[in-house]
Amino acid sequence: MSTTATMANSSESERMADPNWWRQAAVYQIYPRSFSDSNGDGIGDIKGITAKVPYLKSLGIDAVWLSPFYPSALADGGYDVDDYRNVDPKLGTLEDFDEMVAALHAAGIKLIADIVPNHSSDRHEWFREALASPKGSAARDRYIFRDGKGENGELPPSDWDSVFGGPVWERITEPDGAPGQWYMHIFAKEQPDFNWDNPEVRQDFLKTLRFWSDRGVDGFRIDVAHGMAKDLSEPLPLKADLEAKAGADGFIDGSHPFWDRDEVHEVYAEWRKLFNEYNPPRTAVAEAWVHETRRARYASPEGLGQAFNFDLLQADFEAPKFKKIIMDNLLAAKETGASSTWVFSNHDVVRHATRYGLPKGNATAAQGTNAAQDVTATEPKGQDGKAWLLAGGPAEELDVELGLRRARAASLLMFALPGSAYLYQGEELGLQEVAEIREFERQDPAFFRNKGVEIGRDGCRVPLPWSVEGTSLGFGDGPAHLPQPHWFSKYAVEAQDGIEGSTLELYRTALRLRRELQADEELEWVETGNPEILHFRRPGGWQSVTNFGDTAVDLPAGTVLVSSAILEEGKLPANTTAWLR
Repeated sequence: MSTTATMANSSESERMADPNWWRQAAVYQIYPRSFSDSNGDGIGDIKGITAKVPYLKSLGIDAVWLSPFYPSALADGGYDVDDYRNVDPKLGTLEDFDEMVAALHAAGIKLIADIVPNHSSDRHEWFREALASPKGSAARDRYIFRDGKGENGELPPSDWDSVFGGPVWERITEPDGAPGQWYMHIFAKEQPDFNWDNPEVRQDFLKTLRFWSDRGVDGFRIDVAHGMAKDLSEPLPLKADLEAKAGADGFIDGSHPFWDRDEVHEVYAEWRKLFNEYNPPRTAVAEAWVHETRRARYASPEGLGQAFNFDLLQADFEAPKFKKIIMDNLLAAKETGASSTWVFSNHDVVRHATRYGLPKGNATAAQGTNAAQDVTATEPKGQDGKAWLLAGGPAEELDVELGLRRARAASLLMFALPGSAYLYQGEELGLQEVAEIREFERQDPAFFRNKGVEIGRDGCRVPLPWSVEGTSLGFGDGPAHLPQPHWFSKYAVEAQDGIEGSTLELYRTALRLRRELQADEELEWVETGNPEILHFRRPGGWQSVTNFGDTAVDLPAGTVLVSSAILEEGKLPANTTAWLR
């Protein structure tokens, strides 16, 4: 083995053993059903991921975040879990999972598994037992069952709405056939909420976390981390009262009956003790859509250690907004001892290459299932002029070229920031949101429960294009479970691999440099006198400059390491980021 190879392997080995590997990691989210299909059934699977490990290594990521892969009826894209300690047979087996972990680790890539603790599937053995058991039984106490109101219990316990529309309560039929109690589901009715006051629930999730940690999982992404603890003391408040208080202070005192209650951190303190039994300790990141003043506790060293910061994801492409968000989050991370997290796209939101091509002010299009996605598509006019209809507003043209240019600039800026960068599969290809999915082809419950309000999340979950030709563009040997539009082929990996200037090669270059240049989690702003420019230095003497404006500007002196667009006679063009040293 050459000296260079020995040094590289040594460095990789040290990185895998480093307990702080997560602090400035590049994490790539895989939505397994839409990544790679190894057997031609139209659904991505575990073996498909294993086969693409060389691609992931070439990308230069530090970790994979794997969205749910558990047995599921797919009432909510896999977030309705039947069995927390198994693999969906449609995706593979536990042996396939072990092989994938081994392949990722051999490539120097960590694995973060998605955990869904707020609710199970209605097919989970515990919920089936609850339905077959009497009122007041131990089986029912694992979930949240309540008697209804009205003369015969025919009215739900409260008038609250679920995230996916409709009531948050569903009535059951008792074992004797009579109309019975109601159970709570913050999301779809197929997703009954656990009762986290029940010690058996807590112990079972500790068992689950240990099960996957023992199989080599390096960390966990906690779904709806702010929704587990609940106070359902009578009388339950009216929806109108909750809405009024939310408008006043956003429940920043932790008093909402089921969102962001302080008691949830007792659970995470237990989890942290378990995580720290491993060497290196298992990591965790909270998906917590909470007020910025409430985020720190989720990211504390005594809790999960890190929490998603969705602020940039929800911001328009404007320099002052970006700078304030960056400064606020770096300060918050410093105060808690966590590291910042940065993200522009994921499986719940409109892809940022599309968002940035819409008129400014449409950042609501980015928001996930805890805030409406206000984008619906009209009949497409082709990839160069897709028409988008904003809910309650006029049709607007999507500027595809501008959206991609800004997305490339934003991503390169993100990679320059201290903290963890979270990528969503396909963003390295510059993929746009797919609008032209017909109603009978859609799968997202958000669409079916809120027609006319939400287009749903299917548009960012369309299977990846690997080849420029083929039934599913290299995703598999047969048709994909969600239809790929004809224009997807020009974004395929095959079309960009090795092509200078392609989005794929930009990501590869940036992630390689990021690893080489990475140093302390510090950032020094450089004042330019131009409000459209964000310029900062990182330890080691390298700099990042982003031009949010419409005209080219002079670059500071130095060697250009990478830029998101071709320089114009040595100047930094509009909507472009460059790194210099």
